Amino acid sequence: MEPYAIYLISDSIGETAELVVRSALYQFETDNYQIRKYSYVQTTEEIESIIEKAALSENAMIFYTFVKREMAAHMKMLTEQKKLFSVDIYTPILNGLSQLFQMQPLEKPGINRQLDEEYFNRVEAIEFSVKYDDGRDPRGIEKADIVLIGVSRTSKTPLSIYLANKNLKVANIPLFPESKPPKELYQIPPERIIGLVNSPAKLNEVRKERLKSLGLPPSASYAGMERILEELEYADQIMKKIGCKKIDVSNKAIEETADHILHYMDALHIKRKQL
Repeated sequence: MEPYAIYLISDSIGETAELVVRSALYQFETDNYQIRKYSYVQTTEEIESIIEKAALSENAMIFYTFVKREMAAHMKMLTEQKKLFSVDIYTPILNGLSQLFQMQPLEKPGINRQLDEEYFNRVEAIEFSVKYDDGRDPRGIEKADIVLIGVSRTSKTPLSIYLANKNLKVANIPLFPESKPPKELYQIPPERIIGLVNSPAKLNEVRKERLKSLGLPPSASYAGMERILEELEYADQIMKKIGCKKIDVSNKAIEETADHILHYMDALHIKRKQL
């Protein structure tokens, strides 16, 4: 038996039609079909040429995604004339959203491809935050959109990664009495620096859990209250010297702290640097 011919026709790359159709094909235990994909179909003449080819097959089915109504209408007219079974994937969705929003769609093919830039920027931001995590390289301070500073266990790293997913380049610097902060920290505008603060009790709790996960005794000085208070006092001195904003993270989820930082940036019109 001649394989069924499944035509995917689009005014863009056609990945939406392909994703939908291939997902549906999993529901059928057969491989007796051929997918014929036509991307970037921009004229009615191209549509007519493809339909002529499809009409030569007795077992053809057409799926199409056109954002321009005239192209979708032309496709519908031709498939009906040729008595070809076809499915218009986009038009019902666009019509529904048009009624919901009370506005007309842009009808710009491939506009979703513009989202690729945002995706790659996010990937670069995540790579940046990993590279400049935990003070590994102070050169990242001058390149960062936001620099997080604070003592150990103030959520600097998870917050950095979360903000990177919002396309922010984030560097984070740990503060502890035995090490002076990098000089670059005093060479950038203080509004680009966020000091993270945690309560002594919360730090004591999370540091004990950290030691436990490492197989170390909870009595180690790292989790001791005396050491914690010493670190917090030192960090507070540094933050005051810099003049940066401080955020208490002791009772905040990562998402809440991140949202606070984003609103802060918007309020001060702090622009994100180009990656």
